[in-house]
Amino acid sequence: MKQANPSRRALVFQHMESEGPGLLGTLMTRQGIEWQAVHLYRGETAPALEGFDLLVVLGGVQDVWQEDEYPWLVEEKAAIRRWVKELGRPYLGICLGHQLLADALGGEVGLTEQMEIGLCRVSASRAAQTFPPFSAVAADCHWMQWHGAEVKMLPPGAQVLASSEACAVQAMRVGDLAFGLQFHAEVTPQSIEGWAALPGFETSVTRVHGAGKALVLKQDIIERLPGVQMEAEKLFTALLDMVHGREAVEA
Repeated sequence: MKQANPSRRALVFQHMESEGPGLLGTLMTRQGIEWQAVHLYRGETAPALEGFDLLVVLGGVQDVWQEDEYPWLVEEKAAIRRWVKELGRPYLGICLGHQLLADALGGEVGLTEQMEIGLCRVSASRAAQTFPPFSAVAADCHWMQWHGAEVKMLPPGAQVLASSEACAVQAMRVGDLAFGLQFHAEVTPQSIEGWAALPGFETSVTRVHGAGKALVLKQDIIERLPGVQMEAEKLFTALLDMVHGREAVEA
């Protein structure tokens, strides 16, 4: 007989030291979900997937097509494909994790025509507004962005959940339990400070917003972040409720 209240576990694929699960990690801990971060880029090996209830794949500086430079991407894509196709458990990909979901399942990812960096308006599709977890948040939100690649073609069976002016696939779902977010809903003030210290931050801001705007943009993001985090908490809570719901059904 299965336990009435089994513990829940999340596996997190992290791609950079400075880019952890942030707000999502805090919420998982608060909800009693034990999470384990694995750093494949450091040579760590992923544990057996069967022992986890949620797979979270974070962002990073890598691109999905750089398998020669980052051979561990092959292993990660295979794990994502098995997780979604065979195990059928909740998945959340953020930025690179969103793109890896598309690539692993037969979609196409390429360079953007217009890089996004900063808080950008993202609009949910009509379908998303009645489908959790997106039904929990406002139809139009400003989310943190920093990406130069995007999903160009959806994988088979996927549906667009949100778009921005510069990016047609800001969010998608594959089936009922796998979600990809191009934007960074997980960011905290500490995340922004860490990103602003990275060598590529000022270069990217200059490319999109003009020279000398990096400090102003960082301050604007931090000042507006509390409102962003309110929506992010709704989004993540609805997602984690799905994890709890799956366990309740299987208990």
